[in-house]
Amino acid sequence: MAAAGATMLRGGAFKPRTSPYTFQGLGVAALEILREAREETGLPIVTELMDPRHVDEVVETADVIQIGARNSQNFLLLSEVGRAAKPVLLKRGLSTSVEGAADGAEYVAKEGNDRIILCERGIKTFETSTRFTLDLGAVAVLKQETHLPVIVDPSHAAGRRDLVLPLARAAAAVGADGIIVETHPQPEEALSDGPQQIPTSEFAEVAAEVGAIVRLMGKEIG
Repeated sequence: MAAAGATMLRGGAFKPRTSPYTFQGLGVAALEILREAREETGLPIVTELMDPRHVDEVVETADVIQIGARNSQNFLLLSEVGRAAKPVLLKRGLSTSVEGAADGAEYVAKEGNDRIILCERGIKTFETSTRFTLDLGAVAVLKQETHLPVIVDPSHAAGRRDLVLPLARAAAAVGADGIIVETHPQPEEALSDGPQQIPTSEFAEVAAEVGAIVRLMGKEIG
């Protein structure tokens, strides 16, 4: 994957799920797996922090700490990662305005951590053809009104693997600084979010198509 253009590897030790009966991740034990993955791939690790009680363990393992959409306005948690010496990937909430997303970043920054990456991952609307509605207008606004890098997660927005590449292309065209794409060697066997994951064997093709758009625009993307 690194050879195909991946610059970071994201894995969820802790998985926030709507139903308490679905797979919640392996927890603290998974952090060791992520450390091994970093050693094998040479890629920096991104993982989600859900609970202030796990700050020390996650900070020790992760190169970038993710705050997920459901915690985008968990101000205690945002303040905790603001005091951590690691970059923070802050996802926009499911029903959070663009202004609210920027305010969330301020909670991190006010504690002294200005290494913040904003992520547009789709918002809740009346539309049901996709899992969420990808708000590419928000990417353009945040790029104009903040100094922070803005990336896009087309996998969560689409909820369908067949739409990941078109949305990734659109994200690159609107000026996103990076894209998160979920992959799995056999998506049908994934313990969570299988329908939105592209087969790992197809990642290089996705990366190449997105890269072509980036080169056309004369811009770099990760």
